[in-house]
Amino acid sequence: MSAVPVSPAAPVDDGRPKPVPGAARDRRLKLAALRLALLVALLAIWQVASLGAPPFVLPSPMRVWEAWTTLVASPTFWKDLGVTFERIVTGFALAAIFGVVVGLVLGASKTLGEFFEPVLTLITTVSSAIWAIFALIWFGLSNWTTIFVVFMTAMPLILTTVWQGTRTVNADFVELARTFRMSQAQVLTKIYLPTILPLFFSSARLAFGFGARVSLVAETLGASSGVGVRLKQAADLLQTDQVFAWTLTLVALMLALEALVLKPLEARLFRWKKQAEAS
Repeated sequence: MSAVPVSPAAPVDDGRPKPVPGAARDRRLKLAALRLALLVALLAIWQVASLGAPPFVLPSPMRVWEAWTTLVASPTFWKDLGVTFERIVTGFALAAIFGVVVGLVLGASKTLGEFFEPVLTLITTVSSAIWAIFALIWFGLSNWTTIFVVFMTAMPLILTTVWQGTRTVNADFVELARTFRMSQAQVLTKIYLPTILPLFFSSARLAFGFGARVSLVAETLGASSGVGVRLKQAADLLQTDQVFAWTLTLVALMLALEALVLKPLEARLFRWKKQAEAS
């Protein structure tokens, strides 16, 4: 008796659109071209607008470029940039650790959450400028003035996001963990933490940007070095080209950090989530 040939099973069509080979690359190239065109258009508008204004009001792009090359050649440029970036990263790291830990604890305990909610509301209503004044009184002209302001700016946003994210945790998972006699610490790290991590990264990127901006304000009030100090000095001397050069340097640094570190890290950590959504 001859064997009956079995044809391979046909793929099941689930109705979802199938990815087109090369479509993602073409989309990225198109997006890069559009962004480049936008940059060129902004530079052209800037150049035209600078023709009708004095240099101390609106310097031309070429004048700002010359000021930037002069700054880079100065011995204090990289030192000031490094000091400012170190203060931002330190304040943000402390805010992230404190915000995640306290947010998880408040989210896991309804009693603690309700008790400390007015305190968090009070902290979030105080502006960064007021925190900068307090920091200047408490820490004087030191690195901790800027670090404290960055911390108090980023921490409430991270803490609130983590706290609210704990409410999205599946209650069945928590009940199952308690059935298996898992400790409260294990419940927090094994169930709550994986749930809130995607939300944490979204708020962390936003909080880092806020912290970078307020760090300049803090440096103008309570520091003897850093980008904020150089910006204030340039503004006092009406060196607007240097103000633009420092500002664009920080913008470029933040964009590079976002594109080369934060986004790839987030995509790598949560690749499983996209795969689960696609399956």
